[in-house]
Amino acid sequence: MGGCLEANDWICGEYLRTRSQELVDATAQHVGIVAVSVGIALLVSFPLALLARRRRAVAGAVLGLTTVLYTIPSLAMFALLLPVFGLSASIVVTGLVLYSLTVLVRNVLAGLESVPQEVREAARGMGYGPARLLLTVELPLALPALMAGVRIATVSAVSLTTVGAIVGHGGLGNLIYSGMDSFFKAEVLTASVICVVLAVVADVLLLGAQRLLSPWARARRRTRGTGVGRWKRSAARGVG
Repeated sequence: MGGCLEANDWICGEYLRTRSQELVDATAQHVGIVAVSVGIALLVSFPLALLARRRRAVAGAVLGLTTVLYTIPSLAMFALLLPVFGLSASIVVTGLVLYSLTVLVRNVLAGLESVPQEVREAARGMGYGPARLLLTVELPLALPALMAGVRIATVSAVSLTTVGAIVGHGGLGNLIYSGMDSFFKAEVLTASVICVVLAVVADVLLLGAQRLLSPWARARRRTRGTGVGRWKRSAARGVG
């Protein structure tokens, strides 16, 4: 009992048993920071994407600014935000929100622009106003591109949250940094594996949500795979 801890093994069941509450607390903090960050980033990115679509003159400025924010190293970002937020979880959340804007603004904008013009015209002909057109026609059709952005932003946030350990709010990153300082192998490996598992689980859940919210996309793929779809492609290529 306790042999793997004394031997400082990479894989140690005793570590899991004795530090389970610490792992649960760090995982909960990690998930909370990621969820809040991506949620706020989505709320901020949506009006920015709408503004960029409506006014082409500001589209370049919005996309350029979000790209510049993404290029700022995380340590420098925290240093810039430190005078405003101090050593709190807010500094980590704000940094992740700024990093996520690059992906989310571009994907929301791309999704909205992918809606065929004839679909918009048909909706307007049926009496749809701007708000109803956006919420009931454009947003559902833009959902695949939007969710793709959310998946990328979420997986990136799961990884970047670990950097928050430098201000004491890095979730599993706190354990990774602590383990690296003391060369505690089980702590480093376990926290790293949980971090990877979180990213995979989040991506799978978001993919499942995307499929539930856009059943027409699955129907379209099935149609392409049926004989009718193959016949249409063959006809287009001039094959009998």
